[in-house]
Amino acid sequence: MPLFAFVAAAYIRFFSPLLPLPSGDVDAAPYFGLLLFTTLVWSIVVEQFRLSDVEGLFTAGGKTRRLFSACAVTYASVMGATFFYREVTFSRLFVLLGGVALFVLTGLSRLVLRVLLNRTSQNGNRVRILMVGADRHAERAARLLLAGQVMPCQLVGFVRLPSQATEVTGSHVFELGDIKDLATWNGIDDVVISIPLSRWSEIPTLMSVLETLCVPIRAILDFGDGVSVRDKLFDLGGVMMLDIRTTPAESIPYLILKRIFDVLFSIIVLLVTAPVSALIALTIRLSSPGPVLFVQQRVGLNGRIFNIYKFRTMKVEDPRESDTRWTTRDDPRRTAFGTFLRRTNLDELPQFVNVLKGDMSVVGPRPERPYFVEKFLQDDAQYNSRHYLKAGITGWAQVNGLRGDTSIAKRLEYDLYYLQHWSFTFDLQIVLLTILRLFSSQGAY
Repeated sequence: MPLFAFVAAAYIRFFSPLLPLPSGDVDAAPYFGLLLFTTLVWSIVVEQFRLSDVEGLFTAGGKTRRLFSACAVTYASVMGATFFYREVTFSRLFVLLGGVALFVLTGLSRLVLRVLLNRTSQNGNRVRILMVGADRHAERAARLLLAGQVMPCQLVGFVRLPSQATEVTGSHVFELGDIKDLATWNGIDDVVISIPLSRWSEIPTLMSVLETLCVPIRAILDFGDGVSVRDKLFDLGGVMMLDIRTTPAESIPYLILKRIFDVLFSIIVLLVTAPVSALIALTIRLSSPGPVLFVQQRVGLNGRIFNIYKFRTMKVEDPRESDTRWTTRDDPRRTAFGTFLRRTNLDELPQFVNVLKGDMSVVGPRPERPYFVEKFLQDDAQYNSRHYLKAGITGWAQVNGLRGDTSIAKRLEYDLYYLQHWSFTFDLQIVLLTILRLFSSQGAY
């Protein structure tokens, strides 16, 4: 799609009579480099917004919004790259036309694919399925497959296993011994095994019986209520494994796109604020005895402990006191300059070093002290779910005013919402809200 978009944009901008031609010769080589960069970003963004999922073609809503967001993120990255790459000046109109073309062409291709799938279904070209199993698991699986729009299905019948109660109606039910009679001219395209986990030990035997059908055989994974599987079975050193619980922290966009943003954003912030940080460090040194930086243990990704860095805002005290005690309004432990730093959030600038080290991210749930993590876990077993993601300097709870001495349950609710709805664009939204509310003193003392 980026290639087609670039071709369309190049024709309109440089060859079409619709627009005045640029003066002078245009060197095409840098544009091929820009195409390569755009394609790399697009491949990540498509995965992030799930544009490559066929199932997404049939969702009730949000398709256009997801596509627009994907194109916006891609071309925001492209524009950022062209801004820092000063050796060549790219046509701004070309970049704009490329973004519009990418949106239109991708939207049209998805529309055409959906029309083709619908036409295939209407013409009666359906996948004919033989369901192995005749209990409620098989009945539910068959009902869902027949209702699906992605791959229209037709049910040939069910195969009842030995000692299995039949709970299906309206379809032919075969016995396992009847399979040999279906070996030729059976009208079956796929075999789907739908049995409870308690009978999975029978699959090798079933495979030997079903082999005579000479059609693809698939198995439905039903782990019961509350357990969903999003990823495929994979081979790890000869051991077959299946992800039962996955988190955004394992996804490519989180590992690559978010990390690139974290590093670049942190470097820019540290460079821009270097004079301010030097002045803060000097003032702390002169205004109160003790070190410039305050170092404390916090709980991060997957429950790992790391040392967080902040500008010291309180008088030096026993670490056991600061590790187990909340900061309160008019806290006597604060220094005069420390009060100013906390209310302006400038005390958190050294945490961008934590981000560069990989201990934290720019956006994520705020890291808590080990003592309080254990305490909060006694009140809510879900509290540890915050640690499926990297801790952040700012987060969804913080931009909604939940910081300092506020409800832990409410903060957890916002952190879990962030976990469930994480996306790179969500991170950018939180960063923007943080900048707009940078010097808000709500909850900071």
